[in-house]
Amino acid sequence: MNEDNNSNFGYDLIRNDVLRQLLGSEHDSLLYWVGKTVARDTELASLDEVVSFFAQAEWGDLERLKEKRSEYIFELTGSWMGRKDKRCYQLEAGFLAEIFERWHELTTAVTYTEKRNSIQFTVHLDRHDPLLMDEPKT
Repeated sequence: MNEDNNSNFGYDLIRNDVLRQLLGSEHDSLLYWVGKTVARDTELASLDEVVSFFAQAEWGDLERLKEKRSEYIFELTGSWMGRKDKRCYQLEAGFLAEIFERWHELTTAVTYTEKRNSIQFTVHLDRHDPLLMDEPKT
């Protein structure tokens, strides 16, 4: 086992095996909602802060590839990718969905596609479905 594999072993064990056993068939959908909850508890004001958060959380290196009016495409890379990783990326998808919902005040969904050595996230903003954000209490 090389040093990189060894340093991530505990995290990977919990993330890829233990959570899947605990959550069963609801694993993927629950991780999406957990990601949204984590984002609600995290104040991030810019894309640079999101990129830093991903790195600090050891979720990987996030890079914006494209930006359109109602869609953003990101690429996530990490040293573990392409090595038989069983990871589900719904946690990260839910996190991005919540961040973009808060920033744009629009219903947002995030999907992802597994590439050879990366994950591609697509953030979909629904411009026809604005959210009613709570007014701050004074």
